[in-house]
Amino acid sequence: MGLEEDIEALEEEIASTPYNKSTEAHIGRLKAKLAEKKEKLETQQSGSGGPGGYAVEQHGDATVALVGFPSVGKSTLVNALTNADSEVGSYEFTTLDVNPGMLKYKGANIQILDVPGLIEGAAGGAGGGREVLSVVRSADLVVFVLSAFEIQQYDRLAEELYNNKIRLDTEPPSVRITRKGMGGIDVNAPKNFGLDHDTIREVLRERGFVNADVAIRGDPDVDEIIDGVMDNRVYLPSMVVVNKVDLVDPSYLDTMEENLRERDVDPEEAIYISAKEEKGLDGLKDTLFERLDLIRVYMDKPGRGVDYEEPLVIRRGATVDDALHKLGGSLDERFRFARVTGPSAKHDEQQVGRDHVLEDEDILRVVARR
Repeated sequence: MGLEEDIEALEEEIASTPYNKSTEAHIGRLKAKLAEKKEKLETQQSGSGGPGGYAVEQHGDATVALVGFPSVGKSTLVNALTNADSEVGSYEFTTLDVNPGMLKYKGANIQILDVPGLIEGAAGGAGGGREVLSVVRSADLVVFVLSAFEIQQYDRLAEELYNNKIRLDTEPPSVRITRKGMGGIDVNAPKNFGLDHDTIREVLRERGFVNADVAIRGDPDVDEIIDGVMDNRVYLPSMVVVNKVDLVDPSYLDTMEENLRERDVDPEEAIYISAKEEKGLDGLKDTLFERLDLIRVYMDKPGRGVDYEEPLVIRRGATVDDALHKLGGSLDERFRFARVTGPSAKHDEQQVGRDHVLEDEDILRVVARR
C-alpha cells in the first residue's frame, strides 16, 4: 500500500478501537505511526514539484491571519481595516491569492493577511489549502472570521488548522527527551500522571527512540505527548470575529450566542462586526492590539524630546535589551544605561540596565558612549 492508503487504514483502526486502559498503549502507537506517515506524505508531496506555499513577505510589528470559509467577508474586512485593495464579491472564492494589508493603530503596523477561503480538506491539499495553511502557520495571531448565520463553520476551520499541526490557545507540552547509550526508555512523570508509561514508550519507539530518558511535566494526553515528541507543531493564539451582525434579527441573538458556547467560545469574548457597514471595527482594533501583546515605548531622543508620534512597538515582557535590538544601529554596542519614566519605573528617570522589563507607554532614554 502507498502512504495515503496506510494513513486511511490507520485512521480507520484508531476510530474502530475502543479507548480504555488495556488499549491505551496500542492506540498511542497507532497515533504516533499515523503522525509519522502524514509527515512522510507531506514531505513527499512538497518535493514532487507541487506548489510550495504562498510567498508573503512579512512586514510591520506583527502579522494577523484571517481564516474563514469563502464569502464570510474577509476581503471586505481587510479593506475596511487597512490600505489593502482586495477584490470584493458576493460569490465564493473571490480571493485567489494571499492579499496583505497594513493596519496602522496606536503607532503599531499590524500586517493583516486576507488568505483564500479555507475549505474542508485544506490540510490534505484541497483547494490549495496546504499553501494557505503554510501562511497561517507563520502568523502571530489567528482570527476566525465567521458569518453570524454559520457559526458551525468554526468546527471545520479548527479541524483543518489542527490537522496542519497548528495548535491554538495552548502551551506546548513539557516533554524533554534525552538519548542515552543503553537501558531502554525511562519515563519520569508526576505521580498523578494519567497515561501508562508503556504508552509513552510505544510512542517514542515509533519515533525511533530505543534508549532515552523522558521527563514529563503536567498531565498531557497521548495526542499532546505526540505533539511534544514531534518538532513541527506551531502554537498560536486565536480570537473569533462574528461578521454580518447588521443582518441579525434580535430574536436570533440567543441562538447565535449558544452556537458560540457549544464551541467553547465565550460570547462575551467574541468581537461582533459588520465589515460592510464598518461597524464594530474600533473594538476589533483594540482587541487585535491586546491579543498580539503589543506595547508602545516612547523614545526620548537627545535634543528632540519625547517622540509620541512614532513609538517603538515591542511585545509585552520585552526588556531594554530587546528594545535596543529592535532599534538597531550602534546603540547596542555603545549602551551604558537607560532612564525610564512610566508604568515600569519606580520613579521618573529611573536608571536601569538591559534586563529591565518595559511596560506600555514607558518613556525610554538610552544613554550611550560616544
